[in-house]
Amino acid sequence: MRALSLGDLEGDAEAVTGVQVDSRLIRSGDLFVAVAGGESFLDDARARGAGATLVPDDPHAALAALGRAVRGRSDARVVAITGSVGKTSTKDILAAVLRPHLRTVAAPRGFNNEIGLPLTLCLAEPETEVVVTEMAMRGTGQIRDLARVARPDLGVITSIAPVHLEQMGSLENIARAKAELLDELPAGAVAVLPEDAPELEAFVPDGLDVRRFGEAESEVRDGRTHLRWRGAEVVFGFTARHQATNAVAALTAAEALGVEPPADPVEVEFSLWRSQELELPGGGLLINDAWNANPVAMRAALAHLLDRANGRRTVAILGEMAELGVEAPRYHEEVAQLARSVDVVLGVGELARGYDPDEWAATATDASEVAVHLVRPGDAILVKGSRAVGLEVVADALLGAAR
Repeated sequence: MRALSLGDLEGDAEAVTGVQVDSRLIRSGDLFVAVAGGESFLDDARARGAGATLVPDDPHAALAALGRAVRGRSDARVVAITGSVGKTSTKDILAAVLRPHLRTVAAPRGFNNEIGLPLTLCLAEPETEVVVTEMAMRGTGQIRDLARVARPDLGVITSIAPVHLEQMGSLENIARAKAELLDELPAGAVAVLPEDAPELEAFVPDGLDVRRFGEAESEVRDGRTHLRWRGAEVVFGFTARHQATNAVAALTAAEALGVEPPADPVEVEFSLWRSQELELPGGGLLINDAWNANPVAMRAALAHLLDRANGRRTVAILGEMAELGVEAPRYHEEVAQLARSVDVVLGVGELARGYDPDEWAATATDASEVAVHLVRPGDAILVKGSRAVGLEVVADALLGAAR
C-alpha cells in the first residue's frame, strides 16, 4: 500500500486486517501505527499479533493516507457530522436508526480528529454500506482537511454555538469553520442543517440539497422519549429532552439515506460520559455527562437534571467551561441563573466560582473528596464540565462510595 511509505514499516502491509494506534486493542493481523510515543509499544503490538507496524514520519499524514486508501476502495456512503453541540450524540442516534436496515460503521466514542477520523474509515469492511463519521475542529481549515480525507456523501451540521471562542473569536468564525464541510460535499449532495443558526446561512454554498431540522414535538413517558416526526411517532430509549433535537437531525439524515422512520423503539448506546444515567442505592440517580461542557450543553444538562429529579434533592457538580475567551465569566454567570434552581452546586475550577456554588474545589481530585461527603442517599446528581477538568473521576468516586 503506497500510503505506508510514510515511515518505518515492518511486516506485511498488504495483508493487514485492521488499523490501531493503541497496542492494547491489537487483534491478529492488525497494523499498529505508533503515534504519540507509540514506539515504546511496538513489541507489545507484535506480541498481541500485529501483522505489521508503522513508525510514521508524520503521524497525521500517515493516518490520513490510510484513511483515504480505505475510503477509495469502499462503496459505502459516508456521512460527516459536525457542529458545536450534539455531534457525538447525533452520530450515536443515527447509527442506532441505521443499523437495523444498513450495514453501518460509526465513529467509536469521540473519534473525530486527525487520528480518530481515519481510524473510523479504516473500520469499513467490503460489505459496509454506510460509514458515519464525526468531525471536530479547534481552528480554521481543520474540518476541510478531515472532509478531504473522508470525502463525505452527506453532511450534517448540528448547531452553531459559543464553543472554542477563545481560538475562533466569534460565532461567525465558528460558522465559517463548520461550513467547510459543506464546501467539500459533491454537487447535489444532501446537507442537513439546523433551522436556528443564522450565522451559518452566509456560508451555505449553492448546489446542495439542503434539508432543515428543528425542535420537534416530544414528551417523555415511561422512561422513553416519544417524538412526532413526519406524521409518525418515533420512540427513543432515552429521557433527555435536549436529545430530541439531535434525534430529529439523525432522522433527517436517515431519510436522505432511504431509511424510513423506525416503527420499533430505538435503543441508543451513547458514547462514554455523555448523558449516562446510573441508578444508585437508596433511590439515587447519577447523570454522568463529564465528557465536555459549553454554555448551551450546560444549560440543557441542568434542565435535564431538574426534569429527572422527581422530588429528589438535586446536586450539580459543575466544572468550569474552557475556551470561551474574554466572555468566559459572563457565560459562567448565565449558567448560574439556572443553577440556582438546583439544591446544591459544587463548582470545580477557578472559572466555576462564577456559578455562585455552595461548595467549591480547585481540581477534580479535590472535588471527589468533597462530593463523597456532600451527596446523600437518594439524591439526583449531575456531573458535567469541560474535558480539561476531568470530572469523570468524581463520578467514579461517587459510584465507589455507593457500593
